[in-house]
Amino acid sequence: MAVISSDERTRHLSPSDDAHVVDLEERALARRQRLDKLGTWLLPLIMIALGLIIWDVIVKVNEIPHYILPGPGRVWATLTADWRLMLDALSITLAITGMALLAAVIGGAGLAILFKLLRVIEMSLYPYAVILQVTPIVAIAPLIFIYVEERLIGLLICAWLVAFFPVLSNTTLGLNSVDHNLRDLFKIYRASRWQRLIHLELPSALPYFLGGLRIAGGLALIGAVVAEYVAGTGGIGSGLAFTILEAGYRLNIPRMFAALILIAATGIVIYALSSFVSWLLLHKWHESAVKREQ
Repeated sequence: MAVISSDERTRHLSPSDDAHVVDLEERALARRQRLDKLGTWLLPLIMIALGLIIWDVIVKVNEIPHYILPGPGRVWATLTADWRLMLDALSITLAITGMALLAAVIGGAGLAILFKLLRVIEMSLYPYAVILQVTPIVAIAPLIFIYVEERLIGLLICAWLVAFFPVLSNTTLGLNSVDHNLRDLFKIYRASRWQRLIHLELPSALPYFLGGLRIAGGLALIGAVVAEYVAGTGGIGSGLAFTILEAGYRLNIPRMFAALILIAATGIVIYALSSFVSWLLLHKWHESAVKREQ
């Protein structure tokens, strides 16, 4: 009896059979994409729930006092009971973070463009930017609060110093990473320096800038919190950092955990918003955001 190979069977498939095979492949791909989207959201939620359950079990089994390690239920109760205090502190921290991030974006991107236009400025100032980045903010902050009388301005400067360098370095890298073929093409057509900057270098640097923005958003929040720790002052206009300090002095550990959870949630929201902005600007043309079939 003659044996029919797989290639021969494929050649004998009718057009309707081919269409059926293609349809099955498309359905499998769509199912896999749906599972990937579901897993992206579901798996982190499952891990969070599992962590909360383990935390609660450890506290109950070992009968740990709430002033040492409160359970998640007590932390949630404290968060809901003190929501006005927490909301006021969160608004102050968010205001400092937002203003510092805005200043970092304007200053970092603007200085990077200036570096590109004037090489002598980059050689003169970039080493000092590196020095500021590698110097711990906790070492600089006390000096800032000595010389700056306005507390809010001191907090802004500290948060800005932390968030500034990622925007500067990433944007500078993007401006210097233009495809050399495109650069030569612009030279052939005698494009001016401003034309190269606007139509070639800035669009090429946009993904790098947005990457720096995602990093700077979290660092601005960290800088604002650390600066308030160093400032060590409270009263009206105190953010989440002072809330943690005050709760620690009073041994109100559940409130400390509640403030920490708010800080972590704020960082996640900032990262999500910056990622969404990056997707909006890149998803139609850049490989890092364009969806491809697997």
